[in-house]
Amino acid sequence: MEPTLQTQPEPAHDHRTATHEDYAATLDGLTHGEDEGVKEVDLHTPAHEGLAHAWLKRFIPGIEKLAASYGLGNYVVTRGPEPVKVWESMPLYVRVGMQALYHGREQAKLLGSRRVEELFKQQSIKQGIAFDSPVNALPHIQHFVDTYHIDTAALLEPDLAKYRTFNDFFSRRLKPDARRPASPHDPDVVSSAADCRLTVFDTVDAAKELWIKGKHFTVPALLDDDKLAAQFNNAALAVFRLAPADYHRYHSPVAGTVGSTRSVAGEYYTVNPVCVNESEIDVFTQNKRDVTLLSTPRPDGSVIPVAYVQIGAMLVGAIKRTVDEGAEVKRGDELGFFSYGGSTIIAVFPAGSVKFDDDLVKNSKDRIETVVRAGEQIGRFV
Repeated sequence: MEPTLQTQPEPAHDHRTATHEDYAATLDGLTHGEDEGVKEVDLHTPAHEGLAHAWLKRFIPGIEKLAASYGLGNYVVTRGPEPVKVWESMPLYVRVGMQALYHGREQAKLLGSRRVEELFKQQSIKQGIAFDSPVNALPHIQHFVDTYHIDTAALLEPDLAKYRTFNDFFSRRLKPDARRPASPHDPDVVSSAADCRLTVFDTVDAAKELWIKGKHFTVPALLDDDKLAAQFNNAALAVFRLAPADYHRYHSPVAGTVGSTRSVAGEYYTVNPVCVNESEIDVFTQNKRDVTLLSTPRPDGSVIPVAYVQIGAMLVGAIKRTVDEGAEVKRGDELGFFSYGGSTIIAVFPAGSVKFDDDLVKNSKDRIETVVRAGEQIGRFV
């Protein structure tokens, strides 16, 4: 049923009366409708909703800005000589669920309870099992490809029938030349770690002022290691958010040696800006994550450490690394992949060691993410 327009806002729901069962039902609605089984989940916006949105946009200019203010989607911008601002929407039932779960102080209080945190974990595990099942995998894969206009010609395996499960397709490999790193022989270039929506900040203080609103966000909390964090006092940050449609293998932004990895247990909150921009929820320092240290040698003989934080999220089945400790990698080499769900990588650089590209800095100051591909230049060592 299409949403109806309201000339006056509806009264705010009193979340103080919400029960855990209410939120459990809302959480369940984030992944499938009332009459859909878990293996029949509709992952994407139906075509008719897309038409409805186009109609609303025509007759109500600025509807996206209103929706963004209520946490129902967000803008991203493309790169290039003529950047294009794009509205990144979510399916209707996901928007409603996101609004109910993440937008406001009362919801944040409930999200802090162990019961609701456990529901996130259970839901993520349940969906991971469903996406690892071969049941109805091909129809889901085909629907995903059609909805997001996936370029199958770029896939290492373009025959969709060859993927046994949806997660097999979700962690698909691309042809070797599909994501070549920019200026591969220039040791000063820093590349994008993934196909993503990117924000960059010269300091942690700037990141907290403009984007990461969790009031307990610090580098020691992010890395869960005070000794390691001592190398990154008020560090520079690049935040790579992977949306469901993105290619979900992630790559090294620098050349160097892969160090040790620590796995940090945590929650399964969404990494969508609607949650990251909420001051009462500490997404990046509470979610499940792996912290890998990369060491990149410089021409002058020095070595720059880079903390590479792989963050899981709601509906993420797994974080899987594909290189071992001690491996030597070139910039752009694959480091691992995420299974289904929104996911984020944060690259942490020592203060003053990197200068991010001007367009990315400007967009981030304007509180908007930039769409980039793995391997693109995002900055330079200084």
